[in-house]
Amino acid sequence: MKIRVLLADDHPVFREALAHVLEHESDISVVGQAGDGRAAVDLARDLVPDVVVLDIAMPDLNGIGAAARILARNPAVRVIALSAYADRHFVTEMFRAGAMGYVVKNAAGTELLRAIRAVHKGQRYVCPGIADVQAGNPQQGPAAAGPSPRAELGRREREVLQLIAEGLRGAEIARRLHIAESTVEVHRRNIMRKLGLHGVAELTRYAIREGLTPL
Repeated sequence: MKIRVLLADDHPVFREALAHVLEHESDISVVGQAGDGRAAVDLARDLVPDVVVLDIAMPDLNGIGAAARILARNPAVRVIALSAYADRHFVTEMFRAGAMGYVVKNAAGTELLRAIRAVHKGQRYVCPGIADVQAGNPQQGPAAAGPSPRAELGRREREVLQLIAEGLRGAEIARRLHIAESTVEVHRRNIMRKLGLHGVAELTRYAIREGLTPL
């Protein structure tokens, strides 16, 4: 019986390329594809795949939140994180959410095939590029750091940061919070200035580390 795989990544060309690679394997079948985290959760519920491959930085709901929701509904599903980031925080949080595998995108071909087969057998898999990260103990959090700058953010800034980390765009955040899109942009600039961060990737890392993204 083939391993039934659901792919979730917000880049359709990359996702289709992965699907093409997987479908050429005699023991793997791609049963569905999703372009955002919430769609992945819904498809996992409807299709009940054996393995779900989740990008971390997806719109609407990131891979960490999606993994937790998928596994809450069906603990038998095996989740693999597929990410451009080899950052300790991402690896730790994905394993905390219940993932059994972690593969970086620049090694997605052969390593993803190995990961799918390993997790389907109940084995944990971390690609060699991040094997030194403490993924072996999912309960072990990141190393302690100095005082968190989170207290410097106001309530609305924390809300905006959480939604940015979940992959929402400015217009979507504005609708969700019932504020102007220009106000969202002001909050985003203020957050980056206060925290000394630059870009969505750094904001997402910070939000995960500080527990601002819902699991």
